Amino acid sequence: MDGVLTDGTFEPGHRASGTPERKRFHARDGLGLQMARRLGLELGIITGRRSEIVRERAAELSVAFYRDDCLDKGPVFEEACRKLGFAAKQVAFVGDDVQDLPALSRAGFAAAPRDAHPAVLARVHFVANAPGGRGAVREVVEHILHAQGRLHEALHELWS
Repeated sequence: MDGVLTDGTFEPGHRASGTPERKRFHARDGLGLQMARRLGLELGIITGRRSEIVRERAAELSVAFYRDDCLDKGPVFEEACRKLGFAAKQVAFVGDDVQDLPALSRAGFAAAPRDAHPAVLARVHFVANAPGGRGAVREVVEHILHAQGRLHEALHELWS
């Protein structure tokens, strides 16, 4: 989530005043995930932080698997695969920092935004041109759909 669907920055909330944490999401990423979901791809989010706004965004995107407050992402990635009925090699994972490496190494397709940590960039199959939170996830989705021969179908569905 942070550094992938957001640029990694946030404004902390204040419980005493009831001010929620603030994050910025890019509409292009959301639309890309909607395209993927419409074509039957399952979506999941594994995030290291606990955040109400992230939970709300996950619900908005209708993700099939959600786990927050998770720094050890490898075992949770395996759990998500089992829950959704996929082998790890059938799953794409997008990550940007070192805590994502265990999941990235298990995934059949590993991707990262262009501003990911150098250790991540060295281990992924695809690096988006966009940085995290600025359309990188949309690029990954379109890359996958193109590889499946379904990108035209996804784009056509949007304007028809």
